[in-house]
Amino acid sequence: MSLPHAILTALLEKPSSGLELTRRFDRSIGYFWSATHQQIYRELGKLEGEGYIRALPAERPARGQKKSYEVLPAGREELARWTSAPQEPRPWRDALFVRLRAAAVVGTTGLEDDLRRHLTLHERTLAEYGEIEKRDFGPGRDSAQDRLQHLILRAGIDLETFWTQWLRNALTEFERLPDGGGTSDAGVPDGGASEDGASDGAVPDAGGGVAEGRA
Repeated sequence: MSLPHAILTALLEKPSSGLELTRRFDRSIGYFWSATHQQIYRELGKLEGEGYIRALPAERPARGQKKSYEVLPAGREELARWTSAPQEPRPWRDALFVRLRAAAVVGTTGLEDDLRRHLTLHERTLAEYGEIEKRDFGPGRDSAQDRLQHLILRAGIDLETFWTQWLRNALTEFERLPDGGGTSDAGVPDGGASEDGASDGAVPDAGGGVAEGRA
């Protein structure tokens, strides 16, 4: 996904000024594609220069009045082209899992506390998503736009549910680790190692599959 296409989507939903777009990103789109005030204004200028959007004429021209933008036919065509084009899934990359792998050989000092902090943050986000669902997707919200927007929110809810459950499981596992965070006295992982020191177990690879031995 790209920021210009997110902006085109937002403007097709409702013509807006740069400030209004920033607020809308903070309230909704920003949950899955964040952007700063400066980035949004920069992209608005580019989109206008490319003929994808235009500034709406002001009803009462006044000095310092904020410009509102609407999408032109060329912008709608570009968004439709981008939406229909196939895209490959992006590999999942998260430094947390590299840190866990590293903890098996250097120890877990400080990591458990950070997992608890992550859990608190994900629980907070999950609760926030639940409130949004109750507020915005009650009975009667059954249009195609409502259903697709709810589908996005459900993805966020399902993802935060996964993270909260996984982090709880991880913290339970930390409580069961032997002293030293799963390393032996010689600094070799307790889970079994090959002669070259690499773990013999299967580990998740960056794409979510399984790689045998050393990743």
